[in-house]
Amino acid sequence: MNPKNLPQADRGLPRTGAGPYRPGTGRRALLRAAVAGGATAVGGLALGATPATAAPRTGTRPATPAQALKELSAGNHRWRTFRQQHPHETRAVRHALVSGQNPFAVVLSCVDSRVPPELVFDQGLGDLLTVRSAGEVLDEAVLGSVAYGVLELGIPLVLVLGHQSCGAVKAAVHADETGEELPVHIQYLADQIRPAIDRGQHGDARVDSTIDRQVALVHGRLSAEPDLAAKIAAGELAVVGARYELDSQLVHAIA
Repeated sequence: MNPKNLPQADRGLPRTGAGPYRPGTGRRALLRAAVAGGATAVGGLALGATPATAAPRTGTRPATPAQALKELSAGNHRWRTFRQQHPHETRAVRHALVSGQNPFAVVLSCVDSRVPPELVFDQGLGDLLTVRSAGEVLDEAVLGSVAYGVLELGIPLVLVLGHQSCGAVKAAVHADETGEELPVHIQYLADQIRPAIDRGQHGDARVDSTIDRQVALVHGRLSAEPDLAAKIAAGELAVVGARYELDSQLVHAIA
Protein backbone atom coordinates (compact mmCIF):
# COMPACT_ATOMS: atom_id res chain seq x y z
CA MET A 1 0.00 0.00 0.00
CA ASN A 2 1.40 3.34 -1.02
CA PRO A 3 0.44 6.24 1.29
CA LYS A 4 1.00 8.65 -1.60
CA ASN A 5 -2.00 7.21 -3.41
CA LEU A 6 -4.79 7.71 -0.89
CA PRO A 7 -8.09 7.68 -2.78
CA GLN A 8 -10.27 10.71 -2.20
CA ALA A 9 -13.37 10.04 -4.29
CA ASP A 10 -16.08 7.52 -5.06
CA ARG A 11 -15.14 4.86 -7.60
CA GLY A 12 -18.54 5.37 -9.21
CA LEU A 13 -19.89 1.84 -8.80
CA PRO A 14 -23.65 1.49 -8.29
CA ARG A 15 -25.02 1.84 -4.78
CA THR A 16 -26.98 -1.14 -3.57
CA GLY A 17 -28.35 -2.75 -0.44
CA ALA A 18 -28.93 -0.76 2.72
CA GLY A 19 -29.43 2.98 2.38
CA PRO A 20 -26.85 5.53 3.50
CA TYR A 21 -26.14 5.86 7.20
CA ARG A 22 -27.15 9.35 8.32
CA PRO A 23 -26.98 9.52 12.09
CA GLY A 24 -29.64 11.81 13.47
CA THR A 25 -29.80 13.35 16.90
CA GLY A 26 -31.81 10.48 18.33
CA ARG A 27 -29.56 7.76 16.95
CA ARG A 28 -26.35 9.54 17.93
CA ALA A 29 -27.67 10.13 21.45
CA LEU A 30 -28.68 6.48 21.74
CA LEU A 31 -25.26 5.31 20.60
CA ARG A 32 -23.46 7.59 23.02
CA ALA A 33 -25.69 6.56 25.88
CA ALA A 34 -25.15 2.87 25.17
CA VAL A 35 -21.37 3.18 25.02
CA ALA A 36 -21.14 5.51 27.99
CA GLY A 37 -23.39 3.25 30.01
CA GLY A 38 -21.18 0.26 29.28
CA ALA A 39 -18.10 2.18 30.40
CA THR A 40 -19.50 3.50 33.66
CA ALA A 41 -18.38 0.42 35.54
CA VAL A 42 -14.75 1.14 34.63
CA GLY A 43 -14.65 4.77 35.62
CA GLY A 44 -16.88 6.62 33.17
CA LEU A 45 -16.45 7.53 29.52
CA ALA A 46 -17.14 10.86 27.84
CA LEU A 47 -17.76 10.91 24.11
CA GLY A 48 -17.51 13.91 21.83
CA ALA A 49 -16.15 15.19 18.52
CA THR A 50 -12.66 15.00 20.00
CA PRO A 51 -12.31 11.66 21.79
CA ALA A 52 -12.08 11.99 25.55
CA THR A 53 -11.41 8.25 25.77
CA ALA A 54 -7.84 8.24 24.53
CA ALA A 55 -5.84 5.67 26.43
CA PRO A 56 -2.04 5.86 26.84
CA ARG A 57 -0.16 4.00 24.09
CA THR A 58 3.33 2.58 23.99
CA GLY A 59 4.06 4.69 20.92
CA THR A 60 2.71 7.69 19.03
CA ARG A 61 -0.74 7.10 17.57
CA PRO A 62 -0.85 7.71 13.80
CA ALA A 63 -2.83 10.92 13.50
CA THR A 64 -3.28 11.30 9.73
CA PRO A 65 -4.55 8.97 7.00
CA ALA A 66 -1.06 8.66 5.53
CA GLN A 67 0.52 7.85 8.88
CA ALA A 68 -2.14 5.24 9.62
CA LEU A 69 -1.70 3.62 6.22
CA LYS A 70 2.08 3.59 6.67
CA GLU A 71 1.70 1.83 10.03
CA LEU A 72 -0.56 -0.82 8.51
CA SER A 73 1.83 -1.33 5.62
CA ALA A 74 4.77 -1.74 8.00
CA GLY A 75 2.82 -4.21 10.11
CA ASN A 76 1.86 -6.27 7.08
CA HIS A 77 5.52 -6.37 6.05
CA ARG A 78 6.42 -7.75 9.47
CA TRP A 79 3.65 -10.33 9.17
CA ARG A 80 4.61 -11.64 5.75
CA THR A 81 8.33 -11.76 6.61
CA PHE A 82 7.70 -13.61 9.90
CA ARG A 83 8.98 -10.72 12.02
CA GLN A 84 5.83 -10.10 14.03
CA GLN A 85 6.20 -7.97 17.13
CA HIS A 86 2.78 -8.78 18.68
CA PRO A 87 2.68 -5.21 20.08
CA HIS A 88 0.58 -3.78 22.90
CA GLU A 89 -0.17 -6.97 24.80
CA THR A 90 1.63 -6.27 28.08
CA ARG A 91 0.05 -6.06 31.51
CA ALA A 92 0.56 -2.27 31.51
CA VAL A 93 -1.21 -1.85 28.18
CA ARG A 94 -4.12 -4.03 29.26
CA HIS A 95 -4.50 -1.97 32.42
CA ALA A 96 -4.29 1.35 30.55
CA LEU A 97 -6.94 0.28 28.06
CA VAL A 98 -9.50 -0.24 30.82
CA SER A 99 -10.01 3.53 30.88
CA GLY A 100 -10.54 3.96 27.13
CA GLN A 101 -9.39 3.25 23.60
CA ASN A 102 -7.62 5.21 20.88
CA PRO A 103 -7.43 3.02 17.74
CA PHE A 104 -5.86 4.53 14.63
CA ALA A 105 -7.67 2.60 11.87
CA VAL A 106 -11.00 0.98 11.13
CA VAL A 107 -10.58 -2.27 9.21
CA LEU A 108 -13.71 -3.58 7.54
CA SER A 109 -12.90 -7.13 6.50
CA CYS A 110 -14.44 -10.49 5.75
CA VAL A 111 -15.23 -12.98 8.51
CA ASP A 112 -12.83 -15.51 6.94
CA SER A 113 -10.73 -17.14 9.68
CA ARG A 114 -7.60 -16.85 7.53
CA VAL A 115 -7.69 -13.04 7.51
CA PRO A 116 -7.67 -11.71 11.11
CA PRO A 117 -6.75 -8.01 10.79
CA GLU A 118 -4.72 -7.80 14.02
CA LEU A 119 -2.45 -10.59 12.77
CA VAL A 120 -2.32 -9.54 9.11
CA PHE A 121 -1.18 -6.05 10.18
CA ASP A 122 0.74 -7.15 13.31
CA GLN A 123 -1.21 -4.83 15.60
CA GLY A 124 -2.23 -5.25 19.22
CA LEU A 125 -4.84 -4.28 21.78
CA GLY A 126 -6.35 -0.86 21.21
CA ASP A 127 -4.79 -0.40 17.76
CA LEU A 128 -7.57 -1.38 15.34
CA LEU A 129 -11.34 -1.06 15.36
CA THR A 130 -12.28 -4.18 13.39
CA VAL A 131 -15.65 -4.67 11.72
CA ARG A 132 -16.19 -8.00 9.99
CA SER A 133 -18.93 -9.31 7.74
CA ALA A 134 -18.88 -12.01 5.07
CA GLY A 135 -17.72 -10.48 1.81
CA GLU A 136 -17.45 -7.07 3.53
CA VAL A 137 -21.21 -6.74 3.03
CA LEU A 138 -22.64 -3.46 4.31
CA ASP A 139 -25.80 -3.12 6.36
CA GLU A 140 -26.90 -0.58 8.97
CA ALA A 141 -24.98 -2.31 11.75
CA VAL A 142 -21.76 -2.35 9.72
CA LEU A 143 -22.21 1.24 8.55
CA GLY A 144 -22.97 2.38 12.07
CA SER A 145 -19.90 0.60 13.43
CA VAL A 146 -17.62 2.23 10.87
CA ALA A 147 -19.22 5.64 11.47
CA TYR A 148 -18.75 5.24 15.22
CA GLY A 149 -15.04 4.71 14.76
CA VAL A 150 -14.66 7.76 12.55
CA LEU A 151 -17.08 10.21 14.19
CA GLU A 152 -16.72 9.31 17.85
CA LEU A 153 -13.16 7.98 18.10
CA GLY A 154 -11.62 10.31 15.51
CA ILE A 155 -10.06 7.48 13.49
CA PRO A 156 -8.34 8.85 10.35
CA LEU A 157 -8.38 5.73 8.15
CA VAL A 158 -11.00 3.22 7.04
CA LEU A 159 -9.56 0.22 5.23
CA VAL A 160 -11.92 -2.08 3.32
CA LEU A 161 -10.07 -5.40 3.13
CA GLY A 162 -11.07 -8.10 0.66
CA HIS A 163 -9.07 -11.26 0.18
CA GLN A 164 -8.09 -13.99 -2.26
CA SER A 165 -10.46 -16.99 -2.47
CA CYS A 166 -13.36 -15.31 -0.66
CA GLY A 167 -16.00 -17.95 0.03
CA ALA A 168 -18.83 -15.43 0.26
CA VAL A 169 -18.01 -14.10 -3.21
CA LYS A 170 -17.72 -17.65 -4.58
CA ALA A 171 -21.17 -18.47 -3.20
CA ALA A 172 -22.67 -15.30 -4.68
CA VAL A 173 -21.17 -16.01 -8.11
CA HIS A 174 -22.32 -19.63 -8.01
CA ALA A 175 -25.87 -18.67 -7.04
CA ASP A 176 -25.98 -16.04 -9.77
CA GLU A 177 -24.77 -18.49 -12.42
CA THR A 178 -26.97 -21.43 -11.44
CA GLY A 179 -30.05 -19.76 -9.99
CA GLU A 180 -29.65 -21.93 -6.92
CA GLU A 181 -31.40 -20.55 -3.84
CA LEU A 182 -29.09 -20.39 -0.84
CA PRO A 183 -30.15 -20.62 2.81
CA VAL A 184 -32.05 -17.46 3.66
CA HIS A 185 -29.37 -15.54 5.55
CA ILE A 186 -26.63 -16.58 3.15
CA GLN A 187 -28.85 -15.56 0.25
CA TYR A 188 -28.96 -12.07 1.75
CA LEU A 189 -25.17 -11.90 1.51
CA ALA A 190 -25.23 -13.15 -2.08
CA ASP A 191 -27.85 -10.56 -3.02
CA GLN A 192 -25.66 -7.78 -1.61
CA ILE A 193 -22.59 -9.02 -3.50
CA ARG A 194 -24.43 -9.63 -6.80
CA PRO A 195 -24.02 -6.05 -8.17
CA ALA A 196 -20.24 -6.52 -8.01
CA ILE A 197 -20.21 -9.71 -10.12
CA ASP A 198 -18.00 -9.31 -13.18
CA ARG A 199 -19.98 -10.93 -15.97
CA GLY A 200 -17.24 -10.14 -18.45
CA GLN A 201 -15.11 -12.88 -16.87
CA HIS A 202 -15.64 -16.61 -16.51
CA GLY A 203 -14.72 -19.34 -14.05
CA ASP A 204 -12.10 -18.55 -11.44
CA ALA A 205 -11.35 -15.23 -13.17
CA ARG A 206 -14.94 -14.10 -12.52
CA VAL A 207 -14.65 -14.86 -8.82
CA ASP A 208 -11.26 -13.16 -8.56
CA SER A 209 -12.43 -10.03 -10.37
CA THR A 210 -15.63 -9.89 -8.32
CA ILE A 211 -13.59 -9.89 -5.10
CA ASP A 212 -11.90 -6.68 -6.25
CA ARG A 213 -15.13 -5.17 -7.52
CA GLN A 214 -16.89 -5.86 -4.21
CA VAL A 215 -14.13 -4.01 -2.36
CA ALA A 216 -14.48 -1.11 -4.80
CA LEU A 217 -18.27 -1.08 -4.39
CA VAL A 218 -18.03 -0.96 -0.59
CA HIS A 219 -15.27 1.64 -0.81
CA GLY A 220 -17.49 3.79 -3.02
CA ARG A 221 -20.48 3.54 -0.73
CA LEU A 222 -18.50 4.44 2.36
CA SER A 223 -16.78 7.34 0.59
CA ALA A 224 -20.17 8.71 -0.44
CA GLU A 225 -21.66 8.63 3.07
CA PRO A 226 -22.24 12.31 3.93
CA ASP A 227 -20.56 12.28 7.35
CA LEU A 228 -17.54 10.40 6.03
CA ALA A 229 -17.37 12.41 2.81
CA ALA A 230 -17.10 15.62 4.83
CA LYS A 231 -14.12 14.19 6.72
CA ILE A 232 -12.51 13.08 3.46
CA ALA A 233 -12.96 16.54 1.93
CA ALA A 234 -11.31 18.10 4.98
CA GLY A 235 -8.32 15.75 4.67
CA GLU A 236 -9.11 14.18 8.04
CA LEU A 237 -10.07 10.77 6.69
CA ALA A 238 -9.16 8.37 3.91
CA VAL A 239 -11.20 5.36 2.84
CA VAL A 240 -8.94 2.82 1.16
CA GLY A 241 -9.81 -0.44 -0.57
CA ALA A 242 -7.26 -3.24 -0.29
CA ARG A 243 -6.84 -6.95 -0.85
CA TYR A 244 -5.04 -9.66 1.10
CA GLU A 245 -3.36 -12.44 -0.85
CA LEU A 246 -3.50 -15.73 1.02
CA ASP A 247 -0.55 -17.20 -0.85
CA SER A 248 1.90 -14.32 -0.28
CA GLN A 249 0.27 -12.68 2.79
CA LEU A 250 0.63 -9.32 1.01
CA VAL A 251 -1.93 -6.55 1.46
CA HIS A 252 -2.08 -4.15 -1.49
CA ALA A 253 -4.33 -1.21 -2.32
CA ILE A 254 -6.89 -1.72 -5.07
CA ALA A 255 -9.31 1.21 -4.58
